[in-house]
Amino acid sequence: MSKKTNYSYIGVSFIILVFGIIFIPRIIDRISNDDISRQESRTNFADNNKTESTDLIFIENNGEKRKVPTFSFINQDGKTITNQDYIGKVYLVEFFFTTCPTICPKMNANLVQIESTFQGLDNFGVASFTINPEYDTPEILKNYAEHYGISNPNWHFLTGEQEDIYKLANEGFYIYTAENKDVEGGFEHSGNFALIDKNGFIRSRKDEFGNPIIYYRGIVSEEERVTDEGVKEQISALKEDIKILLNE
Repeated sequence: MSKKTNYSYIGVSFIILVFGIIFIPRIIDRISNDDISRQESRTNFADNNKTESTDLIFIENNGEKRKVPTFSFINQDGKTITNQDYIGKVYLVEFFFTTCPTICPKMNANLVQIESTFQGLDNFGVASFTINPEYDTPEILKNYAEHYGISNPNWHFLTGEQEDIYKLANEGFYIYTAENKDVEGGFEHSGNFALIDKNGFIRSRKDEFGNPIIYYRGIVSEEERVTDEGVKEQISALKEDIKILLNE
């Protein structure tokens, strides 16, 4: 091997040595300070693979946040209750009737269970609108509330003109309600609950695909977990979300 070739090897070795002296400490320093792209990539991957968001979103129509419409009805004590009475409170909305032979008993048993979780809180309430106001007078509603042992002063069982109640349900909340003499009990309605924040906005969590669930299933109890038809309970999720709104 010639002297010239030896000089070339010596030169290359010298460059590698200098590179190592200058750059290796910098690389080690970046790793020790977590400042390296591999660390960032792992973080981004974890963020992008979350299955469910715990943030509660606002329900929107055409880009506008949906708020509870103005309403005024009579409660079980004969008092006029409006949407303004719920401002500053987190509350749930349901549509039911006292003679319902199917889903209403399940719904209200679940509401009682939810209410007991937040018992004694002045800023939690429930609005239960009857869809059979011709029968469900304030006296009937008061007996119904007593039957369930309800003492929360912010849980109002509300009655009024049927047309106004149906408009509130179908157009205000988009919670289906209808009179139908061909079905058991004579009325059709949703078994869902709406969750309202302190400012009167309708709120919900997202599902595993990032879409708002909008309303919470009210007919499957927390103890059931999953029905025989594969329908999952949402009462436990609803409790969690009520706590979030109470702390906002």
